[in-house]
Amino acid sequence: MIAITRGISDALGACELTHLERVPMDPARARAQHDQYTAALRSVGYEVIALPASDEFPDCVFVEDAAVAFPEIAVMTRPGAASRRGELAVVEASLSKHRSLARIADPGTLDGGDVLVLGPNVYVGLSSRSNADGVQQLSEILAPFDYAVHGIEVKGCLHLKSAATAIDATRALVNPAWLDTSLLRGIECIEVDPTEPDAANLVALPGARSDGRPLPGTVLHAAAYPKTGARLRALGLNVLEVPADELAKAEGALSCCSVLLH
Repeated sequence: MIAITRGISDALGACELTHLERVPMDPARARAQHDQYTAALRSVGYEVIALPASDEFPDCVFVEDAAVAFPEIAVMTRPGAASRRGELAVVEASLSKHRSLARIADPGTLDGGDVLVLGPNVYVGLSSRSNADGVQQLSEILAPFDYAVHGIEVKGCLHLKSAATAIDATRALVNPAWLDTSLLRGIECIEVDPTEPDAANLVALPGARSDGRPLPGTVLHAAAYPKTGARLRALGLNVLEVPADELAKAEGALSCCSVLLH
């Protein structure tokens, strides 16, 4: 199991923002939190490939937006923010060692944060960053592997995975205010605590500890949302809390910070 990550840019404060007001950001604090994130990945058996940060790309830590990895293939995206498209080259060079690659082309746009995989169904947020042409291209790329790709409207948030993330192939953590959960076909939707609207992002880790023992049902979840974390624990999940409030100022979340290869 491999996790591709990327470092925190000193220019983080100049990141793209859509829904949040810009506030001062502390790259050093963000790095400390990111270190805890990568430590959590290593603790359940992932080999972390840490790509270098770039001051040219303030958002580069959000490596998920550059690529979407499936067991059969990886897809290099075409980010909706033009300023982010230069981030792809470093990610592609690393990812090409592990997967055959396909690419989203103009006029399509696609951010990896808009791609939610639930078993054979792939949902793509139709957001300010991902458009219908990007959805169609992804559908054509994945058709030989028997995935069904569905565009799904999101509102009030940057990406689909701000509103919903997969716990496993049949369950998702969701904020129902930001998407129509009935569109997630046959999926059990676990709602965030209503006082924690930003808590729907998690990282499911179908991994094992370094001693080889399995850890079924392990998820990373942001420490800032303890009430939703309690809901996840009530499902019998092993919840690893990770601080991520500094990156949240940049409209980032936990899933944004890695591309996982299984």
